[in-house]
Amino acid sequence: MRRREFIRNVAATAGALWFRTTPAAFTQTTGAGIEVILAEPLGTISPNIYGHFTENLSGVIYDGVWVGENSKIPNLGGIRKELVEEMRKIHPPIVRFPGGCFADSYDWRDGIGPIEKRPRRTNFWNGGEPSGAPAAHRYDPNRFGTNEFVQFCRLIGAQPYLAANLRSLPAEQFDRWIEYCNSPAGSTTLADERTAAGFKDPFNVHYWGVGNESWGCGGNFTAQEYAVEYRRFTAWAPSYPGADLAFVASGPNDDSYDWTRGFLEEIVRKGKSEIQGIYGLALHYYAWNLSRGKTTDWDKGKGDAVNFDVLDWYEVLRQGDVMESLIKGHWQVMAEFDAEHHMKLVVDEWGPWYRPGSELTAGDQIEQLPTLRDAVFSGMTLDTFNRHPEKVGIGCCAQLINCLNSLYLAHEDRFCVTPVGHVFAMYAAHQGGTSLRTEFSVPALHYDRDGQTASFWGLQGSASLHGKELVITAVNPNVKEPIEAQIRVRGAQVRSGSATVLTASDMHARNTFEQRQAVEPKMASMEIKGDTPVFRFPAASVVKLTLTLA
Repeated sequence: MRRREFIRNVAATAGALWFRTTPAAFTQTTGAGIEVILAEPLGTISPNIYGHFTENLSGVIYDGVWVGENSKIPNLGGIRKELVEEMRKIHPPIVRFPGGCFADSYDWRDGIGPIEKRPRRTNFWNGGEPSGAPAAHRYDPNRFGTNEFVQFCRLIGAQPYLAANLRSLPAEQFDRWIEYCNSPAGSTTLADERTAAGFKDPFNVHYWGVGNESWGCGGNFTAQEYAVEYRRFTAWAPSYPGADLAFVASGPNDDSYDWTRGFLEEIVRKGKSEIQGIYGLALHYYAWNLSRGKTTDWDKGKGDAVNFDVLDWYEVLRQGDVMESLIKGHWQVMAEFDAEHHMKLVVDEWGPWYRPGSELTAGDQIEQLPTLRDAVFSGMTLDTFNRHPEKVGIGCCAQLINCLNSLYLAHEDRFCVTPVGHVFAMYAAHQGGTSLRTEFSVPALHYDRDGQTASFWGLQGSASLHGKELVITAVNPNVKEPIEAQIRVRGAQVRSGSATVLTASDMHARNTFEQRQAVEPKMASMEIKGDTPVFRFPAASVVKLTLTLA
């Protein structure tokens, strides 16, 4: 079974940085080296690559984000207060809603107007819910709609990114949703309806996804068929002052370069200027197959989220490391039609995907419990985005809460920050910085992979400059050995430095409702010899170094 078939079965049941690893210039005894080259800036790291994804799927919205205005759980207009407080700490730039596959079954009008009059609808994901699941997980009560989502974004300081229904609603409804969100107060009937709900001023939603995974749950289109639909949905879409529209096209699943090429071939059939109507092409990639080539079955290939061995630790990182080649590969195909690179890649679904069974809340569909391994995975992925600031415009981790690679887990009045959430807090310092060429000269690690010696890079990361402050993040994937590295900053002297480290003695370490602080960042000392910092990167760690330059 493949992922497309998995989703189809559920629905049927329901009805900053250029990076180069050089040959090791140092041995483990003499130390490894990191060199940051200030004279070679590579562009600005878009804050939007640190974005998030909230789908109306099981416990993500209802029990995760939304608890209700009358709940005993502390809330801000029905939105979980503790979630808002934690998210403010990580400076979230953008949040995607309402899906995911749910988006192409969602009628936005169901989620506006007086709450007591909103209809209940069968959730797209109903078929995957157990018989005892909460009613709100199976039948969407529409208590959390456009107004509530935008309010959530305002509370946390993020931009809304709305995914439109291309599969089951006409293009007219896409226009009307834009009108509801963006038309000035008093200008249209929909603006009056928004005002009546307590939102006089327009939402000024800039980012709009035109369908989701249109090769599968979003309509089962061919690339060419979808391109025709994309042109139809976006042609003459209404625009209003203060909200230029940035459309994100439904792009490829992992290495489906034929989709990228086929879509763009059809788009430019009407002329190369049609490219100007696309802000970005969505790329989805999940690291899920830990079978080491034994199967491509969607279920059988998955590993366990918390009960894994060293081999599976490295295997999920190897799978995640594919992201770099996907970014480069699709960018190359895009260049065939867009030599000036007007379009960006929008990686609005990414993360590891394990088999069910680790969820803290029994019955929550595809919820998994992130461990230290997922923190290392997430740091590795964010560093990859930082290394390609000219290519990646938006990134959205899947998903924010009570789902796959979640930053937070919650149930009723219980809440915890996962190791992934801590990584986002550490890496927030990169947002808006100038990415710099950086070279890591670090020996590769070696391990046994089914009787064969396998290798993996020994240290990898990214760097960004903010005035006189240089931020370096890196992950050490080695589960046993620390790495001591000298950090050379070519073009400046280092005056002082500090370090933040996320690690644990157990590679399976994770935070739960009962043990909320089992994995959390800690400050660490950094030695500076002359003007050369030296730092010891612990085994299985994510590290942030903050250096003040003279």
